[in-house]
Amino acid sequence: MKTILKGRSLEVEINTEGPVIIIGESINPTRRKKLVETLSAGNFDFVHELARVQIEAGADVLDVNVGFPGVDDELLLPETVKSLQQEFDVPLCLDSPNPKAIEAALKVAEGKCLINSVNGEEKSMEAILPIVKEYGAAVIGLVMDDNGITHDPEKRLGVAEKILNRAGKLGISPEDIVIDPLAMAVSADPNACKVTLETIKLVRDKLGLNMTEGSSNVSFGLPNREILNNAFVTLSILYGVTCPIANPVKITSAIRAADLLLGRDDYAMKWVEHFQNTQ
Repeated sequence: MKTILKGRSLEVEINTEGPVIIIGESINPTRRKKLVETLSAGNFDFVHELARVQIEAGADVLDVNVGFPGVDDELLLPETVKSLQQEFDVPLCLDSPNPKAIEAALKVAEGKCLINSVNGEEKSMEAILPIVKEYGAAVIGLVMDDNGITHDPEKRLGVAEKILNRAGKLGISPEDIVIDPLAMAVSADPNACKVTLETIKLVRDKLGLNMTEGSSNVSFGLPNREILNNAFVTLSILYGVTCPIANPVKITSAIRAADLLLGRDDYAMKWVEHFQNTQ
């Protein structure tokens, strides 16, 4: 299965056969006071800095989230998208719970974006999927629905199937559905990682779709988070995740190593290039 995303001219292929595509997570105001301050002032210099650092560290796609208390994201998200695309030719993942902000950003975006996200709730599918269809975007599908988040991998698969089927009725191709199996904190539930990995395997085996995850979620509240995140993303790749959302500065080495060891990096070209870039 291949999911194609595009920047102004650059095309990125997410492929269930690999190699792994990295979606950079850092353009997000959560715990980034400087980003809130600069965005509030209409200054995009720090956004550009975050983008540049992530791209240089290995990000193939940039997640763009400008949500913070008091923000008008229907204005700020499209302005941020325009500013980024003037400086960087990289596909964008538009991250907002506000469908109007997503649509406003899609109206000004060049290329083909990924939307983050839709879930199995009726109101979510009704609001987001028509936008996906109208603008020819791809979309992340979270495996939660009106019943909340289940800890049963089979039920999470069922939510993924519901999103896939509803999208299909609107004429949205399976290639444009990227499933998020939901990574949860092991500090709150010791079995959380196992549930996610089992969900990943089910989605890969039953649906064959590309998959993402918020890789750092698993380590929330724990020390040495980077070690846990790297271990988790490696396991996830083995099970079938193809485009994790993560901090490329901290996780690219683990991802490049996984690709190499799984036979997805001919003659270790990507591994050697990454090694040289980090020296």
